[in-house]
Amino acid sequence: MERSLETQVDQAVEAWLRWVPRWEPATHRGRVAPCRRCLGSPILSAVGIGSNVPHGVQHGLSTRIKTVVDHAVAEYTARNLPMLQAELDQQAARNRARSYRPSEDLAPEYEGMPLDPDPVPGAPFLFTIAGLADDESGELPPLPPLSDEAKAALRQEVALADEYANMIGREICGMLMRHRLAVQAVISQYVEPQIEALLEELTQALDSPFDPEMP
Repeated sequence: MERSLETQVDQAVEAWLRWVPRWEPATHRGRVAPCRRCLGSPILSAVGIGSNVPHGVQHGLSTRIKTVVDHAVAEYTARNLPMLQAELDQQAARNRARSYRPSEDLAPEYEGMPLDPDPVPGAPFLFTIAGLADDESGELPPLPPLSDEAKAALRQEVALADEYANMIGREICGMLMRHRLAVQAVISQYVEPQIEALLEELTQALDSPFDPEMP
């Protein structure tokens, strides 16, 4: 298991390293709410990615590593937690019954990100992607009710799954330490020059706000 987990972590980091050269700074308005997946992430800290690195770069790696953790927890759940597995199977069947699933099959850089931009005061949306998805989810029949005993047993299995996820996360943090040099190198080569160029462009615009030659 450990060797397989180590291989998955290595492959996730390597995929991210191949993606970083294609990253470009976002030109649209940034989001106000912080990303709960990346803010204070021990995964990012372990690999040496600080808060000064653009969120898009952070998110691409944290999502890939989360997939590794999720896969390990899914295997553990299938082997050891039958009630939780049954609940997950029912939920998966409900999801498959929905014809509109906008959050599925996204690239790692976008997985877990909000489906819609932040609203602009005074300019309401006619509709939102998240709202359309929620509307369709509301049309599905509810899950069958559980007895009090079943709920207690399910809560216990959920706690066990969380405990296992935390253990796997700690193991992965240790494995990520050896990727620090490669991660820092690719950020220095491809990310930092683009940020410096943006700052230089902003500085020039502030120094010469009425220069007709400025775009």
